[in-house]
Amino acid sequence: MAEIIEFTGTVLTGPGSEQRGLWSVDGRLTFRRPATAPDRSLAGWVLPGFVDAHCHIGLGVGGAVDAPTAEEQARTDLDAGTTLVRDAGSPADTRWLQDRRDVPVLIRAGRHVARTRRYLRGFAEEVEPEGLVEAVRKQAREGDGWVKLVGDWIDRDAGDLAPSFPAAVVRDAVQAAHDEGARVTAHCFAEETLDDVLDAGIDCVEHATGLLPRHLPRFVEQKVPIVPTLINIATFPDIAAQAAPKFPRYAAHMRSLWGRREERVLEAFEAGVRIYAGTDAGSVIRHGRIADEILALHAAGLPMASALDAACWSAREWLGADGLEEGARADVVVCREDPRKVPEAVHGLAHVVLGGRVIR
Repeated sequence: MAEIIEFTGTVLTGPGSEQRGLWSVDGRLTFRRPATAPDRSLAGWVLPGFVDAHCHIGLGVGGAVDAPTAEEQARTDLDAGTTLVRDAGSPADTRWLQDRRDVPVLIRAGRHVARTRRYLRGFAEEVEPEGLVEAVRKQAREGDGWVKLVGDWIDRDAGDLAPSFPAAVVRDAVQAAHDEGARVTAHCFAEETLDDVLDAGIDCVEHATGLLPRHLPRFVEQKVPIVPTLINIATFPDIAAQAAPKFPRYAAHMRSLWGRREERVLEAFEAGVRIYAGTDAGSVIRHGRIADEILALHAAGLPMASALDAACWSAREWLGADGLEEGARADVVVCREDPRKVPEAVHGLAHVVLGGRVIR
C-alpha cells in the first residue's frame, strides 16, 4: 500500500505564491486529497527541498575522499535540507551515490579542469592550453551535463590572480562542451576573467567576486547566472593573511574582492542577473551549510523571498528538477515558521522529506 504523508501547513509554491492542501502519495506530490487517510501528518511551512548549486561531494582538503566520507558528506547536506546538489567538480567518482534513495539527488560535473600547477593539488585534471579542449570534452562525457573550468588562480610569477588560459582557447573549450551537450561553469575571482568567459559563451559563473558595472549588461543579455558562494568568500581575509608575506599584491587584491562582495551581489541582483545559492562545501567549507548561504544572500541585500528562490523554486527549474507541483517527486522541507518573515527558520528545519521518505 502506498505511504501517504499529509502536509498540513501553508505550501509555498513560489516566492510569492502559496496554497494549502498537499500530500505525498508513494513518493509523489498531489494537491488532490487521497481517498485513504494519511499515514502521518507534518505541520509547518512547506518549501521545495533546497538546492546547493555549488557543492563538492567526494572532495576533501587533500583531494578525493573515500566512499564512507563521501556518503557522510551527502547525508550531512541532506539533514540540512539539501535534496538536490549540483556538483561543482570532484576528483572522486561519485556516480554510485546516484543509485541511492537516502542521499540528495546529485548532478555531477566530473573533475575540475585547471592549468598545470595553478590550482589546489589533487583536485583537478591539470592541462596546458593545448590540452584544454580535449580535457573539457572528456569531462563533458564524464559528467551529467556540466563541466567545471578553473578560470583563474594565482600566477606566482605575476604575484596576483590571472586567467588560467588564453581567451581564444577558453572559447574553443566552451564550444567543445556545447558540442557534447554539456554546459560550462567557471571559477572566476578576478575582474579580467569575467570578460574572457563571457566572450567564450559561458553558461554560469562561480563566485564572480570581480564583477564590475560593465559586466552586468552582458550577464543579463547572455542570461548567465552567478553562484556567489558567499560563505566561502568570507575566507578571503584568511587567505590574504597567509599569502601576504610572499605575494602582497595578491593579498591586497583578495582583500579588495572580499570588501565589495555583498555590494557586487546586490548590484547583480538589482540588474536582473539570476543568483543561485551554493556553499562550496567539500574542502575548507563544511557540508550542511545551505541555510547559512541563504541567509548570507539575504544579508547582502536580497529580499528573503529572493534568497529562498535562489535555493528553491528557480534553482530547481534551472537544473530541470521538479518544484512543488502535481506529480512532482516529493522532495520537501518544512519550516516551523514562515521563512520569508522569520529568516532564521531555514535553520533547524522541522522536517526533511526525500522522495516521499521522512528523513527527519
